[in-house]
Amino acid sequence: MAEREQTTGAAPTPSDDIWSKCPSCKEMAFRKEVERNLSVCPKCGYHFRITVARRLSISVDRGTWRELMAEMAIGDPLGFVDSRPYPARMEQARASSGRNDAVVVGIGKIENRPVAIAVMDFEFMGGSMGVVVGEKLARLFDIACARKLPVIVFAASGGARMQEGALSLMQLAKVSAAIARFRDARLPYISVLCDPTTGGVAASFAMLGDLNLSEPGALIGFAGRRVTEQTSNQQLPDDFQRAEFLLAHGMLDAIVPRHQMRFTLARILAMLTRPRGNRGAAPGAGKGKRRRSAQNLPPTTGSR
Repeated sequence: MAEREQTTGAAPTPSDDIWSKCPSCKEMAFRKEVERNLSVCPKCGYHFRITVARRLSISVDRGTWRELMAEMAIGDPLGFVDSRPYPARMEQARASSGRNDAVVVGIGKIENRPVAIAVMDFEFMGGSMGVVVGEKLARLFDIACARKLPVIVFAASGGARMQEGALSLMQLAKVSAAIARFRDARLPYISVLCDPTTGGVAASFAMLGDLNLSEPGALIGFAGRRVTEQTSNQQLPDDFQRAEFLLAHGMLDAIVPRHQMRFTLARILAMLTRPRGNRGAAPGAGKGKRRRSAQNLPPTTGSR
């Protein structure tokens, strides 16, 4: 192990390709076994981060995905330079990911139910939200509203992109306004918060879903743990900003393991959307049946 640590940056050895070490339980497992298990540790259930392609393959019906706005890109509106010019960073991210920015949007089906989907790519500059990400998300909500489709967003981001300055911050309001128009049309929006979802993304559209779901152990929050401790002058619990902590404090509706995510989303869509064959039914059709069914429901104790 000492030799491997000293040769950082060297070509991976055959054993690196065969074995995968879980960062949670520190156990070793066959890499292919972990991949067959949807990139979940078979020993402790730790959820590894997965790529956009992997997320789509396990969430969307095969052969139904159609990407939208794949060619949308941005230059360097502010001429931003830190240790490297912004265009150089973008060129590297585009070369390594094969896409123009940190989100992929499109239309597909989940258990044969049409849905508009956005998947954020944390490997692309930390999934940071700039002008392109905000524009693609806002347009996706508008397209879904016009086509009467539900929307599912898989969020994984470090927040707003600093290289685009105030332009990136404007995207928070733009996407939130698009969600408001979408909600006025009474269409469902499901937000799935993946590891990690932080910063301006967590403070805006990622938390605005009609249902906010998460994978187990996902890091979710606005500011980092150290900044929060210094600001609040309090010792924070060990599970602070983890999905389980947020669920216990009412910030999430459910934590769904990756194996159950597709089935859970399909059930939610079945409950929140009408079958496409009934869209042309008369406005009063089925009201009596719904009224009779409602009489058999148990009394509610309140709502959030």
